[in-house]
Parts: sequence; C-alpha cells; structure tokens
Amino acid sequence: MNVLVMGSGVIGVTTAWYLARAGHEVTVVDRLDTPATETSYANAGMLSFDYSTPWGAPGVPLKAVKWMLQDISPLYFSPGDLDTRALGWMLKMLGQCTAEAFEVNKERMLRVARYSAECFRELNRELSLDYDMRMKGTLEVFRSHRELDAAAKDVAVLERCNVPHEMVDVATCIRHEPALANVQEKIVGGLYLPGDGTGDCFKFTNALANECRKLGVVFRMNTEILSIDVVGGRVMSVTTSAGALTADKYVVALGTYAPALLDSIGIRLPIYPLKGYSLTMPILDERRAPVSTVMDQKYKVAVTRFDDRIRVGGIAEIAGFNKALTPKRRGAIEFSVRDLFPGAGDLERAEFWTGLRPMTPDSVPILGETRYDNLVLNSGHGTLGWTMSLGASRFVADVVTGRTPDIDPDGLSVARYHR
Repeated sequence: MNVLVMGSGVIGVTTAWYLARAGHEVTVVDRLDTPATETSYANAGMLSFDYSTPWGAPGVPLKAVKWMLQDISPLYFSPGDLDTRALGWMLKMLGQCTAEAFEVNKERMLRVARYSAECFRELNRELSLDYDMRMKGTLEVFRSHRELDAAAKDVAVLERCNVPHEMVDVATCIRHEPALANVQEKIVGGLYLPGDGTGDCFKFTNALANECRKLGVVFRMNTEILSIDVVGGRVMSVTTSAGALTADKYVVALGTYAPALLDSIGIRLPIYPLKGYSLTMPILDERRAPVSTVMDQKYKVAVTRFDDRIRVGGIAEIAGFNKALTPKRRGAIEFSVRDLFPGAGDLERAEFWTGLRPMTPDSVPILGETRYDNLVLNSGHGTLGWTMSLGASRFVADVVTGRTPDIDPDGLSVARYHR
C-alpha cells in the first residue's frame, strides 16, 4: 500500500517509520528543507511519560488571572492577540476545567504517553540512535509550602492512575539533583517521577529519518502542500507546489497547520498554535548543572539536561502564528535556570528559540480515522508531541494498516468533538 504522510516533524517521521516497518511504500512531504525544523526543533526535551497532565483543570481559570498579574508568568497574552479563533479555543479549554473532564482527559493522555514509553524502550533496543537520551526521571520542585500542599490533588490523580511517584523532602531533592544543594534555601520539597526521561527531539527525528530512508521512505522536502482533493468519501490526491501527489492512504501530521488545510474539506480541528520558548546553552560547570529535568512548579519552566547542553523551556503565549522572539520572554525563562542552577550554563552563548504547539482544548491529541475512509489524523499533541510521538504514531500506523491498535481508541479521534 502507498501512504502519503504530510509533515516531517517528529510526528510525521515516527508515523513514516512504523508504516515502513509494516511493509508499506511511504512518502513524506513537507515545505521545509530538513525534518524537525519547526516545533520539533528545540522543545523543552522532556519525555513526560508520567508527567502528562491536561492544561484544563479545576482552579486554572483563577490561576490564569493571577498569572496575568505577575511579571514572570507561565501565561501571556494581550487583548490584540485575542481574535475570534483564540477566544473560541479559550472558551472550549475553560469548559474542560472541571474535575470530571480533567479525569477523563488525564486518562486519555496517560494512555497514549505510557504506551509511547513502551515504544521508546522497544525502539532503543532495536536501534542505536544518538539523541542525548537519559532516563533519570523528572523532579518538580516547590518554592513554598503552599505549592507543596496544593500538590496533594496532583498526587491523588497519580495514585488513581497508578503512576510511580514520590513526594520528597529537600534532602531527597538534592540526592536526585545534586546541584540543587547550591540553592537549597529556595525550595521546600518536590515531586519525583522516576519513569520520565529527556532527549533532543531534533537529533532523534533526523536520526530516525535516516533509518526511514534505509527502509525506502521517500522525503519530498521543499514541497508546499496546497490542498487536499476529495471526491465523495475519499481523498483522491494532494495538490502541492510540485504537482499532485496520489496514494492509497493519507496521514495529516502537520501540527498547527493541520486545521487550515482540513477546513476546506469539512474537518474542523480545534487546534490552537500555543507559542512556547526555549534557551539551549553549553554547560559551563558540570557540578552546577541538572542531571535530568527539573520542573520549576511556580513558573512552569523546565530545565532539562542533554549530554553537554542545558535546555530551559516554557511559557504559553496566545499570539496566533506570530513567531517573533520577544526579549522579555527570554528573561522569563532565563530566570529559572539562573535561579536554580546559577553558573551551570553559558547564557551568553544560548540559542533563543520559539515554536508553536498544536494545542487542543482538552490537551488530548487527535488520532485516527476521519469522515474520509483513506484519511487519518495524527495531530494536536500540544506540549507533549515529543513524549507521545512513538505511541501516537504506532497507533496511527495500525489504524492505517487496518490492524487493531494495542491501546483503546476511545476518545482519541476527532469524533469526540462532534458528539
């Protein structure tokens, strides 16, 4: 079977990998010249298999109001950014901020993320890919006893979902992350999730793309996708800047660009481009650097360790498709690494980057079948595209192939928005 995969980020490339492994002829098409050069390029680097949690949760609306009053905040927007699309998405997201919706969405996210963890273990046994992988857990640190007490609700959810975790005191935080001894007066405790890891998504995606090529996958780069052409209940072709491309089946893995392409054929995806930022810097002092990922709970900023680099990432900015690198936002994410790991990285040589996360209102990706019998979706992974990549793509490849997926598909397709 011939399959056309639209998009060459980590989602598109992992989809191509599983389809090629299943024996299909696969073509990947993208307007860029190299895989993983947009949202997959410099994300926070966390493999949050157990830290996966919805953005919409009880108490979030009130927190959002407080965040807007802070100089350093996890969330930014201005009235000029709130167009009809942004307001519609925000209202849908606020509708998910109930205890009942949170429980449903958390289970769906963990279903995909923990399956992805299994897929990563399998792939790492099969291939020796160089992507700075570390499996040393995530440590969420709390700066106040109020934050620590509030974590009880999160811990209760982890227990119900059977997620391995440990509430730890300052001494144990330092045992997991020795560099925190330098700033121990700034933290009061932490939440440790041993099942999480770290890795460079860009390096991983390009290494796996090379393995895909060995299996015969064709990458048609520098090719802009213009439209999807349908007749009745089937896709007949995809019009591109290089002409029409045809296949037996088609997979849309275009992240934030998927809604614009699919609107014209009647598929409405409630995906918004939530802007995030990162800094990547060489290590100056190994003793002052993190071992794995440390999440600064107050500011929702992750400080992540690669082999010889530190990456710090965070912020949710509602700004449409604006990719401007705002100096003020750099200062906001720079604060956490300066404050928790002073002297660890060379901030003068840091690469400042921004990317657009494809966020759904419920934080659950949109996977699987559509109203067209040969069109399948793999999009809407939000901040967890790197984490969910292998699990989501293996699931989608099974759907394309007609094989029963290893995980329950309930609540993962676009149909959940039309019930």
